[in-house]
Amino acid sequence: MAKNKQETELVKKALAVGAVYVRKRGYGEFEATDSHKLKVEYIYRALVEDKLIQPLAKQDISVPNMEHKLALWIKRQLPSDHPLVSGQ
Repeated sequence: MAKNKQETELVKKALAVGAVYVRKRGYGEFEATDSHKLKVEYIYRALVEDKLIQPLAKQDISVPNMEHKLALWIKRQLPSDHPLVSGQ
């Protein structure tokens, strides 16, 4: 999977937006002690469950691949003039 040069920032934004999404959907909330890996996997699985993103093939499931999917998801949610989308 090709990595966007701003993918790290997109993943951070996806985790922030995803945390709000899972809380509003009633899936629960993250604790301050929850690991990055847990947050990525939880948000990824919630979005797959709600059919908002296409699931990875079983052999491709890994944290970097889930982060990439979250980055692609949030990039589509942001307005086209957002700095993370336009690359400014």
